[in-house]
Amino acid sequence: MTALATAPRRATHTTPHRLSFAHLLKSESIKILTLRSTWWSLGITAVLSVGISLLIALATGGQSVGMEPTTVILAPTQFTMLVAGILGAIVVTGEYSTGMIRSTLTAEPRRGAVLLAKAIVVALTMMVTTVVIYAVAIAATAPLLGTSIDWATPADSIVPLALGVLSMACFTLMGVGFGFLLRSGAGAIAVTVGVLFVLPIMLSLFTIAGPDWMWVAESSKYLPVSAAGSLTRPGADDLLEPALTMAGWVVGPLLLGWVALRSRDA
Repeated sequence: MTALATAPRRATHTTPHRLSFAHLLKSESIKILTLRSTWWSLGITAVLSVGISLLIALATGGQSVGMEPTTVILAPTQFTMLVAGILGAIVVTGEYSTGMIRSTLTAEPRRGAVLLAKAIVVALTMMVTTVVIYAVAIAATAPLLGTSIDWATPADSIVPLALGVLSMACFTLMGVGFGFLLRSGAGAIAVTVGVLFVLPIMLSLFTIAGPDWMWVAESSKYLPVSAAGSLTRPGADDLLEPALTMAGWVVGPLLLGWVALRSRDA
């Protein structure tokens, strides 16, 4: 008995359970696609996009010099980008408001993996939705415009539409980054709307301030909405600068959100 009592005990170490990344993606898909706010956001995006395209087609379809069919489809992006950014923000901040983020991080302690999985699922959801929206808008506006998209010229059709899909995903990812950074739904939405909508208007006001302030107005080309406009312009050939600008606006918020997620308690 003495020998048993004095025998040293082996130290036991428990390793936190980690989900495989595939299971993490599945979990995030279930969470995001079962939220009513997700479907409301996607529905509003669809209604705005198709509706505005139809209005433009009605207004310009009978004119001798109308808008390019591809431009008609992409024009609503300046409005739907706000819904995309807000969706990315509320998907993240909703977990903080309900406390579900603690359960998520308990099931998967690798916080970078959680951010990456959520970003991938939200971006893919928006991309698939945008592809469907474009298809519906193209079919609905073609009879009104009296002409169809020239698919034989990729620079005027496939390329701007594909970059439009990517741009919508980028707007959503910006909201995801701001959501992780601020954790507040109101705060993340305010910053997202400010960057995507308010800031371009503010910078454009400097065009009336004289030549000394023109550099401020010209800096607006480095905003995400201007970059998206340059990327989705039919026939555009200088895509490197706007692509790098858009990438910076995606990576920046996501990186800051990752730092905040790792450095603060849930």
